[in-house]
Amino acid sequence: MKLNLERPIVFLDLEATGVDVQRDRIVQVACVRLSPGGGRETFESLVDPQIPIPEEAAAVHGIRDADVRGRPTLKDLAPRLVAFLEGADLGGFGICRFDIPMLAAEFKRAGISYDFSAHRSVDAMLIFHRMEPRSLSAAVQFYCGKTLEHAHHALADAEASLDVLLAQVERYGAQARLPCDVQGLHAYCNASDPRNVDAKGKFVWRHGVATFNFGKHQTRSLEEVVRIDRSYLEWLAKAESTPPDVVEICRKALAGEFPQPAAKASVSPGSPG
Repeated sequence: MKLNLERPIVFLDLEATGVDVQRDRIVQVACVRLSPGGGRETFESLVDPQIPIPEEAAAVHGIRDADVRGRPTLKDLAPRLVAFLEGADLGGFGICRFDIPMLAAEFKRAGISYDFSAHRSVDAMLIFHRMEPRSLSAAVQFYCGKTLEHAHHALADAEASLDVLLAQVERYGAQARLPCDVQGLHAYCNASDPRNVDAKGKFVWRHGVATFNFGKHQTRSLEEVVRIDRSYLEWLAKAESTPPDVVEICRKALAGEFPQPAAKASVSPGSPG
């Protein structure tokens, strides 16, 4: 079957200084407009965010301050972008969680009144997650081409897991996309996100500074919170639910010692591995 379009649909993708729609800014916008007749039009531009781009964000999308210097701001681009979206639905990958909220926030900051509810939205990521279950039974079917008998029986699941791993190594190892030895697989499976300060990403690097990624102080730096709300860090350091590495970060911060990016320090508590 083919996609049935009643009107054009615009697939939107944004790159930004981060993922906080209130404090971060767009650095690149790209759109592909698909018409009911199958024709495609594109709109793409780098955007001057008017704030520095954190190195942590640049490492993801490759866009740095020099690349956007002298480029139009989002406010400059808005009239053309609004015209491109006119009369169309919206689509993308993760668009409902990030792109639409980010663009809506940017329009609001630019003083542009725009009703995104006038667009129907289609999110390919949500469809992917719902249509392709991530269970052991699904993995056995996908990698081994067979049905998992006696699912949730411990021995059957253990044997199925082994079969899936062997099939994964055979499939991806031949393309050099997956290590074929246990040490390599261990490193692959336990690789941490380089943007995270701690294992769970409770703190993230922003402009090389450890920054809250949760709770009431989200997007504030650890140093700032020590200054304005020490009692919150003291509570975190004592709470039973706080992960041990986060406890250590809080305790050291209260003593005036803050995490440093691994490249800048030989010892970096909670730094990404």
